[in-house]
Amino acid sequence: MTESLLLVAGGLVLLAIGGELLVRGAVGMAARLGISPLLAGLTIVGFGTSTPELATSVQAALAGSPGIAIGNVVGSNIANILFILGLSAIILPLSVNPASFTRDSVALGGSALLCTVAVLTGTIGLAAGLVLLASLVGYVWWAYKSESASHDAEAVRHEHEAEDRPVPPNTGPLVLGGMILAGLVAAIFGAGWLVDGAVVIAGAAGISESVIGLTVVAVGTSLPELIACIVAVIRKHEDVALGNVVGSNIYNVLGILGITSLIKPIAVPAEIARFDIWVMLGVTALLLVQLRSGWRLSRIEGVLLVALYAGYTLFLATR
Repeated sequence: MTESLLLVAGGLVLLAIGGELLVRGAVGMAARLGISPLLAGLTIVGFGTSTPELATSVQAALAGSPGIAIGNVVGSNIANILFILGLSAIILPLSVNPASFTRDSVALGGSALLCTVAVLTGTIGLAAGLVLLASLVGYVWWAYKSESASHDAEAVRHEHEAEDRPVPPNTGPLVLGGMILAGLVAAIFGAGWLVDGAVVIAGAAGISESVIGLTVVAVGTSLPELIACIVAVIRKHEDVALGNVVGSNIYNVLGILGITSLIKPIAVPAEIARFDIWVMLGVTALLLVQLRSGWRLSRIEGVLLVALYAGYTLFLATR
């Protein structure tokens, strides 16, 4: 058991380091190649912070642990909204630009609905994966076209996402490439350790792999989002904190679940289809209602979100 705990801890550390190295290296490389901060923030940062989820879900699916593969995605989305966004709002109340949030609110709600439909089919396979990935491509294209045309507040937010991960301006392509490679290697090895340790702990503790995936694995793979949001609110980039969570949840469902199901079809555990997917859908709806009522997430609402996450985690520990 001690060895498994060390594997989980080491895996989480590698995932956090790997995700950050990958994003910083890729953002720096994008700047050297002349890629706009808008496109870098929309694609590289969004997908890069979801690298730990991708590596973990793929390895869990290949290892025959669908509870961890799907629980990681569903649990990460729940943790992103209730815990990470709630904690961010406690530190700094988050204001929302109504005009700029319209598109992403549609994408967030739509991706949650697509995930629910995919989970309820019982097995997420090739067809569902293609639909999810096609939806992600459509979202990124829609976002880039609309933001580059008007350069609105949402475009500025995506540029801030890239700016919040700076690298020294004299960093050469060789170093940046090394950062990207090191980040990928760290994420892959970290995911392997995390999955191996989580499976053993679940068996030894007599709890399901789904519960481990929804809690320990999900929170661990969300560490890049947690770090990004804390940095953003400290710098008073509240729009970036909110955008990190919204973007991550969209990428998790459409990208991570889509890619994983293309690599290997995933049999959905009954307990996730029966309860947890509805929690994810419910907290997504709650967030959208909170943001549209006053266009602000207050400290009190942040405390409510964190309390709900504590209650959800306690329920999982006892079910």
